[in-house]
Amino acid sequence: MAIQWFPGHMHATRKALAERLSTTDVVIELLDARLPGSSANPLLAQLIGAKPTLKVLNKEDLADPARTAEWLAHYGAQPGTRALALQAQQPGLARLLVAECRRLAPQRGGMAKPLRVLIAGIPNVGKSTLLNTLLGRRVARAADEPGVTRHEQRVALADDVYLYDTPGLLWPKIVAPESGWRLAASGAIGRNAYDEEAVALELLRYLQQAYPTQLAQRYRLGADAVAALPAHELLAAIGRKRGALLPGGRIDGHKAGEVVLADLRSGALGRITLETPPAFEAWMAAARAAEAQRQAERQARRRHPSGDDPPG
Repeated sequence: MAIQWFPGHMHATRKALAERLSTTDVVIELLDARLPGSSANPLLAQLIGAKPTLKVLNKEDLADPARTAEWLAHYGAQPGTRALALQAQQPGLARLLVAECRRLAPQRGGMAKPLRVLIAGIPNVGKSTLLNTLLGRRVARAADEPGVTRHEQRVALADDVYLYDTPGLLWPKIVAPESGWRLAASGAIGRNAYDEEAVALELLRYLQQAYPTQLAQRYRLGADAVAALPAHELLAAIGRKRGALLPGGRIDGHKAGEVVLADLRSGALGRITLETPPAFEAWMAAARAAEAQRQAERQARRRHPSGDDPPG
């Protein structure tokens, strides 16, 4: 399933982000703890380069604790990087983040050399909620939809620590289909870019393998049925349970898909993580290989536009 979403305002965001990074000491990248690999922006990684980075796995209360530990170890092992998991509304966040940023840039601090921190992340990952918690008041609009923040903001976390908040940024092409549907399922992608029923079917196929007990408990279905049913039949069973019906008793697949996605996003399905570091690395390797193959085929067609085989 190929899902792409890069609205026009993100081009301006990309340019502004690159300019801000030139005067930034530490970058906080806010990730979704349920999909820490897929929610890490490769475009941001290119822009950051070797700059010290704090990877923050947000919404950790919705994620599988064992898998969160795997991801923290994965990111913590990267050079110039620290990693932690949190909830955007937990107390003491300002002190925690300031301390972590000071560890990453010990040469900065004091009024003469204030520590300049940039916070970035994909849409709907919780940056606005986090910012409001850090300051103890509402300074950023928070909503359960992507693309709400459109302008940079600067706030003081301490007398000598300035935090720059940037709008959520995706990247022009999501190369791994597995990442595409996970981003859509989490709510990071605008609703006009995907079909809820199709994404819900992908999600159910994954949950049948990884979290069958939680599926059975949430929808009051037998464990055997959850394991054995094809995804479309499982979605239909959920639709019947939840009243997602059309005239004549037919299942409304779109509405049933919305039910499943809403349950994931709210945490009603339980603590779920949609990927592991090895799985994510495998998808990306396969996607890069496929992209390289496509590029080679395009170049071959340009060299031989008639479609004839190249001479032996």
